[in-house]
Amino acid sequence: MGRYVIRRLLQMIPVFFGATLLIFLMVNVMGDPIAGLCGDRACDPATAAQLRKEFGLDKPVWQQYLTYMGNVFTGDFGTAFNGQPVTELMANAFPVTIRLTIVAILFEIVIGISLGVLTGLKRGRPVDTTVLLLTLVVLSVPTFVTALLAQLLLGVKWGWINPAVSPEANFDELIVPGLVLASVSLAYVTRLTRTSIAENKRADYVRTAVAKGLPRRRVISRHLLRNSLIPVVTFIGADIGALMGGAIVTERIFNIHGVGYQLYQGIVRQNTQTVVGFVTILVLIFLLANLLVDLLYAVLDPRIRYA
Repeated sequence: MGRYVIRRLLQMIPVFFGATLLIFLMVNVMGDPIAGLCGDRACDPATAAQLRKEFGLDKPVWQQYLTYMGNVFTGDFGTAFNGQPVTELMANAFPVTIRLTIVAILFEIVIGISLGVLTGLKRGRPVDTTVLLLTLVVLSVPTFVTALLAQLLLGVKWGWINPAVSPEANFDELIVPGLVLASVSLAYVTRLTRTSIAENKRADYVRTAVAKGLPRRRVISRHLLRNSLIPVVTFIGADIGALMGGAIVTERIFNIHGVGYQLYQGIVRQNTQTVVGFVTILVLIFLLANLLVDLLYAVLDPRIRYA
């Protein structure tokens, strides 16, 4: 196991540099960030040259990237165009989005897996058809429509929640935004769990466990569920990074000042340092989440061994 972890960590190094280089190049071709600083009027040449020198934009792109990565390893992610360090923006934004992601992941695990197990065991029955139709509706409706409807009905008309989340963004305020953020992934988890349960229910090892007279609950929890969760865990692990990076719509609608909000502001203002800095951390989170998923395989299925 130790050798496997070390090998995976070494494999992450070229992936990390490749992903950050691609992001850096893509952000740098979005447009001229200096032009955005001057508003509708064009900057005079002297001011533009001074700003380019101040932010290091007068150097070639490859040199900018090497300088940026060198600073990243010292904990310096640069400075936003408003003069605020990017690390300060991260310190304010990431805790909020992490709490939102935790709420969303809990909804996926609790509701998604529970409905998937229920429909997988009762495949073809009315409850199975009903859940499949509901998940199809959820998958068909865009997230921004679901968010706006939840905000309008629950917040404005019925007054059950605050339409906008406070700057503290406590867990109780993030329940509805977290459910909205997790809605599409929850539907996928439900369907994936249902399919996996239904397939494994016909496997020989499950039939053998039933023939040995084991209690139904033990057959489901110890034999059927553990093996069926492997593809589900894979999806949820990959979804952690997707939820954190894809929360732009949800955070904008519910006025949550998290990672999505900062990324949106950085893209609109063509703030290279902010966008690249935040995405660099998201890449690291995604890589670590995938490593954790691989290690969980051995917990779910003892037959899996890592050398």
